[in-house]
Amino acid sequence: MSAIGQFIAVNLDCDDPPALAAFYQRLGGGEVTYSEESYASTELAGGATLYFQRAEGHRPSTWPDPATPQQSHLDFYVDDLDKAETLLVEMGASKPEFQPGAEKWRVLADPAGHPFCICARSA
Repeated sequence: MSAIGQFIAVNLDCDDPPALAAFYQRLGGGEVTYSEESYASTELAGGATLYFQRAEGHRPSTWPDPATPQQSHLDFYVDDLDKAETLLVEMGASKPEFQPGAEKWRVLADPAGHPFCICARSA
């Protein structure tokens, strides 16, 4: 069966598209390809593209609290979970208390509150 469409990118709502594009560019490599107050994009190393759009009144996820579920999440391989976590928190990420992945992955939230996982490459 042939595809109906071709995957282009993931879009994330947020309060500050340029800042979130810069955060993910630093996390995943590549480059910020567009940036303005209401919209930005990052092409990550490896070719995936993320788009960020301003959403007035954006409510960050409170995962794992079901009041505002995670909405979506991204996964990234890292070589060292501890080092990556430290650097990402310094960049503005936060770490929820609930961590279901033990030593195989960590759940973090980007500066706009979107959960994402960093996964041990050997996991």
